[in-house]
Amino acid sequence: MTSTHMIVLPGGGYAAHAPHEAEPVAGWLGEIGVPASVFRYPLNVRHPAPLDALRAEIGRRRAAGARRIGLIGFSAGGHLAGLAALAPGAGPDQTVQFAVLGYAITSMETETYRPARLILLGEDASAQLRRSTSLDALVTPESPPLFVWHTAEDSYVPPEHTYRLASALAASHVPHAVHVFAHGPHGLGLAQGAGEAALWTTLASAWIHEQAAPPG
Repeated sequence: MTSTHMIVLPGGGYAAHAPHEAEPVAGWLGEIGVPASVFRYPLNVRHPAPLDALRAEIGRRRAAGARRIGLIGFSAGGHLAGLAALAPGAGPDQTVQFAVLGYAITSMETETYRPARLILLGEDASAQLRRSTSLDALVTPESPPLFVWHTAEDSYVPPEHTYRLASALAASHVPHAVHVFAHGPHGLGLAQGAGEAALWTTLASAWIHEQAAPPG
């Protein structure tokens, strides 16, 4: 497991970094035996600045000895994790082997959670730019495995975002796990004490270990 490293990307609408989605998540990963660090990507800047910064961080971690790199992101951090996992243009040392997305913004084509889109893409973003930053449009058969979870009651980022991505993953036969829990608001983080949604960490733990030590 020492050759695997996970980078934690907290949410916050590309305007802030949610504290409960940062060090507590890295701490949980450490408890299950997965080395992890928090990356506070640039805020209130236009695409592709956050993606470029994350790719540079991935390169640094790989140079430090990490052979397999996974990302775990929440809300806007989940969108950024998805971009790094799926978007073309990454250098050989900037690829990721798997990603975990929690209640992620996946589509820049819907009108939900508009503030994050305005920060990242601007008021007059073209249809092409919105499409090219929507995760479902970036999935290919070569995309890395993804674990995606959401709650059906999320009013800030509706579960439609996860359904769109899941459909694209299925269509391209990309290995994936998708869990949509019936109850819970946006921004649960580790979801301790949040009922059934608290199971996501148990489910993700087994999945992450599978990705960190693939057969062969």
